[in-house]
Amino acid sequence: MEKWNCIIVDDEDVDRLMVVSFAKRFPKLNIIGAFKSSREALEILNQQKIDILFLDIDMPELNGVDFRKKAAEVPVCIFITGHAEYAVESFELETLDFIVKPVRFDRFEKAMHRVELFLEIKQKAQLFELSFGENTIEIKEGTERTKLKLSDILYLEALKDYTLLATSHKKHCVWSNIGSLLKQDPFQSFVRIHKSFAVQKPFVKKIASQEIIVSNDVALPVGRNYKDNVKQYL
Repeated sequence: MEKWNCIIVDDEDVDRLMVVSFAKRFPKLNIIGAFKSSREALEILNQQKIDILFLDIDMPELNGVDFRKKAAEVPVCIFITGHAEYAVESFELETLDFIVKPVRFDRFEKAMHRVELFLEIKQKAQLFELSFGENTIEIKEGTERTKLKLSDILYLEALKDYTLLATSHKKHCVWSNIGSLLKQDPFQSFVRIHKSFAVQKPFVKKIASQEIIVSNDVALPVGRNYKDNVKQYL
């Protein structure tokens, strides 16, 4: 079984040990190190290939946001912090998930499901195809072909070079970044609200200053650079 190298960085001993204990419950995770100092953690990036970062944000010397900027080549970053106000800023940095302390195992497990989905998609990217029809799109996922009505897609979610098309029942992956997808004529009804998200207007239930609620009560963040989009179109 292929393992994913991860590091855990948190200056709080109890929180760091808690994340280590949770990570050990997932056989696919290979813990390269757990660091109290972000400066120490930076050194390991030059020594080993790291697949996943579990980062606190509020740390002395070098905070988690600045650490992520220096470790941009790492595919997956999950912020674990006691400061919920950092959520919007963190998602501008290719963040896969954002967990607010105190960390519960069920929430950590949910984040791991996202990690597994993303890394498995990354490995199988060549198997995905996308074609357009009249008011429909056809997606090839491995050997399966799925035809979706565009009107059934609630929102788009970016995962680096891939995009998830979320319906009320399932998320489908396509091999295209979200920017390229939104330039296609069939996706003109979608509004970009964040670097990682675009919504289809009919499914918007509620608009707040920092998030939008869509059908199925899914909360999506609003990026600072996209607030004008939200005001103009929604």
